[in-house]
Amino acid sequence: MVARDTVGRASVGQRSTLHSREWSLWLGRDALCVRQPHSIAGMTRAMPPGPAVERLAHDLFDRGPGDPLTEELAGWFAGSVRFRAFADAHRDKIRKKLRTAASAEALRDVRVELRVARLLLADRRVELAFEAYGSGRVGPDFTVAFRGEQSFNLEVTRQRGVPRATGHGAPLLAKLRQLPPSAPNVVLVAIEGDTAAALDVAALTLALRSRADAKDETFFSARGFEGTRGFYERYLRLGGVLVWCEAAAGAARVGLWINRSARIAVPERAARACLQCLLGSQ
Repeated sequence: MVARDTVGRASVGQRSTLHSREWSLWLGRDALCVRQPHSIAGMTRAMPPGPAVERLAHDLFDRGPGDPLTEELAGWFAGSVRFRAFADAHRDKIRKKLRTAASAEALRDVRVELRVARLLLADRRVELAFEAYGSGRVGPDFTVAFRGEQSFNLEVTRQRGVPRATGHGAPLLAKLRQLPPSAPNVVLVAIEGDTAAALDVAALTLALRSRADAKDETFFSARGFEGTRGFYERYLRLGGVLVWCEAAAGAARVGLWINRSARIAVPERAARACLQCLLGSQ
């Protein structure tokens, strides 16, 4: 599902007028065709991994035989030549992320990034650059190039625990500070549960803008922004939000919200292609 938020492009001093919105929804159900792969013990594999694949997985993670994540990575590599080439090209960065994850939750965060890369690379029109702004620097996880479209940045985050309707959008607010000003930006939020609709991005962004229009400087300053002005400056860099619920089935797995007030629009054809990729479970 795609939701669009249209607001007037005004100066910061005019933000109180930004509550007039136009919403439209579309759901291309007829276009959805997801092939269900063979599943073994909760992992998805298209074929048994060979020695080269297993060596790559163990080199990245260095766990003992039978480790679930190592086996899952090997299954992803065996099922996708493109993802295996991506992992091999970025071997040092991925190895560092996996081996320096300080907790089980941090390791799940890295797994989500790799899972998203695996799914996006299933579309041969998609090319991915990993940490193009530099490893260890504040910047998006991926730069996505879709054939015939402008490339855009994709920052991946995982919300821990089931989303709460009364939440303050902490994962999204944290990621706004990482969005560069010179390119389209999309944030992907991975959530738990059984539907991507559990995270209502439209309601969340409306609530944040309402706080900004009410000049709640304390709220935004406490979250790392230079008050409401700083929030709006970052918010206008956000082109869209993908919500991905891996455990969900069919169309409930992913949703897309488009920010029509973004300074640089996300190429919608590319965004829809990413949405289709994330519906898969390869």
